[in-house]
Formats: sequence, structure tokens, C-alpha cells
Amino acid sequence: MKKNLDRLDIRILSYLQNNAKTTNQDLADAVGLSPSSCLQRVRRLEEQGFIDRYLAVINLPKLCRNVVCIATITMKEHSKTDFDEFERLIDTIPEVVECYTVSGDFDFILKIVCADMTHYLELNNQLINIGANIESLKTHVIMKENKPFKGYALEGLIAKE
Repeated sequence: MKKNLDRLDIRILSYLQNNAKTTNQDLADAVGLSPSSCLQRVRRLEEQGFIDRYLAVINLPKLCRNVVCIATITMKEHSKTDFDEFERLIDTIPEVVECYTVSGDFDFILKIVCADMTHYLELNNQLINIGANIESLKTHVIMKENKPFKGYALEGLIAKE
């Protein structure tokens, strides 16, 4: 995939990760291109799928009270059918904002955001009782976000390939 990318494309992607609302002129100035060349590159990066979407990161604690939990799930069975069924179920629950299939002691890691702990407990019971073949569900309440996601270190990741 990266065969189509050069160092300017990487600089554009790196800049846009934390400045998605930037103007084309500001982006062009930041990466050292003319505005028309920069716009062409951004459109190409979008068309080729290197830019998946643009997203506003909401300051949720400023907006409302909430509880964020990390849940680890271990399935009773490890068939593709059981995993697919669980993934379909998770996709229908808006409070599950991230879900990862992982290796190790458990099968899935979920990041769940609820209004309060009562709501989380209801969701927890829903997951256990829905018949999704869950053997174990363990919850870790996030007390403090020490380092929020701020984008990938693209230059270092790509240089290592």
C-alpha cells in the first residue's frame, strides 16, 4: 500500500491527524507545497483510502458526566461463528465505542462509555444474558486518561518497514 506514498504524503497525513479542520492553505504551508498540489494529494489520499474519515474529538467530561470502562471478554467457544455472532452483537450497542479481537488470556477488549455506573451494569447484564456465548466478562473502570490518542507516529512506523 505505501508504494504510492512519498515523504510529502506522509507529512500531509501526519499533519491532518491533529489538524483535520485546517484549511488547504495552512496544510500546504505546513508541508511545503502549493495549495493546488496539496489539494490534489489530499484528494488522492482520500480516494486511495489512506484517509478513512475526518472526526471531531469531543471533550466528553466537559459535555456530560460519564463512566468509561475497559471490558475483557473470554468466549466459551472459539469458533468463527461464535466470534462473528459476538461482533454483530457488539456492533448494535452504541455504548461500545471500540472493540478489538486479541490474543492471550481473553478474546476481546471493549471500550465502553456510559452515562453512569448503573447504565454500565445494565449493559453488562445485557451482554452476559443475551446468549453470546460469553464465558467471562471482566471490567476495568478508567479512573484517569493519562495519554489520549493523538495520532500515529507515521514517520517512525513507515521507516521501520
